Amino acid sequence: MCQKLMNPPEFQYILENYKEICYNVKNAAAKYGRGDVKIMAVTKTVPPEKVNFAVSLGIDLLGENRVQEYLSKKDSYDKSAQVHMIGHLQTNKVKYIINDVDMIQSVDSVKLAGEINRLAEKNNKIMDILIEVNIGDEQSKSGVSADSLYTLIEEISPMKNISIKGLMAIPPIGSGDEVFDRMNELFLSVREKSFPGVSMDILSMGMSGDYETAIKHGSNLVRIGTKLFGARKYLEV
Repeated sequence: MCQKLMNPPEFQYILENYKEICYNVKNAAAKYGRGDVKIMAVTKTVPPEKVNFAVSLGIDLLGENRVQEYLSKKDSYDKSAQVHMIGHLQTNKVKYIINDVDMIQSVDSVKLAGEINRLAEKNNKIMDILIEVNIGDEQSKSGVSADSLYTLIEEISPMKNISIKGLMAIPPIGSGDEVFDRMNELFLSVREKSFPGVSMDILSMGMSGDYETAIKHGSNLVRIGTKLFGARKYLEV
């Protein structure tokens, strides 16, 4: 994280933003006694040349929201960075990304997990996933409820071509410490239960407006888009 700063040929603002993010992440991790925190560049509507510039600075993890947009850009990406699907994923779209992404962070149902498992087996691979939790119980957002999380993990964990690596959450905008703390407690409680075949290694939580608070409450993977690339026009893709 944050080692590979280069003199930019262009996109100077991305370099400056990245340096600020690295500084804040490092300070927050030190302040709250956290270990290494991964920075993910969220690439929704961002042109490949800007994404590749971010990769040249040291970003080695990209987050994709939409399958169709990702398919239109993936061949132009620097292949040295891993790609995670972080947006809501329909079961009929899994086949398009099963061999291209390194992790699917937005698994929230047995149906979706079953399709990922089926296609992973067909392609002779094991797909790493995170379980998405709707920690704010927002009707407009996907994710399993906190109350249903254990049941979902129990149903998914026996699937042989899926590996549950942790949890992901998008707390409501403006959430206070209590929401982030509740998510961390849930993460730790799942880890303590030691479900067979489940490793709680990753808590993916925190975005441009709240990543320091997320780190305070245990996040070790923060997903940064606007703070890195600037405000974007969210076109339908």
